[in-house]
Amino acid sequence: MAAKSRKTEPQPAKSAADGDDTVITALELPAAELTPAMRSYFDKCTEKLGFVPNVLAAYAFDMAKLEAFVAMYNDLMLAPSGLSKLEREMIAVAVSSENSCYYCLTAHGAAVRALSGDPVLGELMVMNYRAARLDPRQRAMLDFAVKLTAEPQAIEEADREALRKSGFSDRDIWDIAAVTGFFNMSNRVAAATDMRPNSVYHGQARGNSE
Repeated sequence: MAAKSRKTEPQPAKSAADGDDTVITALELPAAELTPAMRSYFDKCTEKLGFVPNVLAAYAFDMAKLEAFVAMYNDLMLAPSGLSKLEREMIAVAVSSENSCYYCLTAHGAAVRALSGDPVLGELMVMNYRAARLDPRQRAMLDFAVKLTAEPQAIEEADREALRKSGFSDRDIWDIAAVTGFFNMSNRVAAATDMRPNSVYHGQARGNSE
């Protein structure tokens, strides 16, 4: 007599982001003890964001590197500048799109959606900023950032002059270059280590009832 086949319960579909919150990089680097300043910073992230960004956890094997990363990020992305916070996040996404950086596209794509209040703009920036209906100033800024990413040796005075004609000061040009350089560095470290973004980013600021 043939054995009866067991009825199996349907298994929930796995998310492509499964494990991204537990296996943050492909490197085995034990976390160091947080300094008081970094402990306070992590607590502030949890209070304001609801989580600690995985990039910070990835750098937490070495307090000197973590503190330097945090200081540079906060100065470039949050300190007073002729560039708005949204414009700086747009640079981060355009550069990361050129470099196909999974971590930064996910995290900073969410930031563009949140700061702009426009989920579609966030998606356009991730896919191809040239398809977005940007104002001439933003388009010039991103064209410069992407050229600096792809062909740094080709930057010349005409590129800087195009930014000036679009309303950027020389200090603004420095800030565009500095943000671009920072995210090129971050993209390459993220690629080298297979750094994974917090899964919560995927659903942020998409215009639903989350």
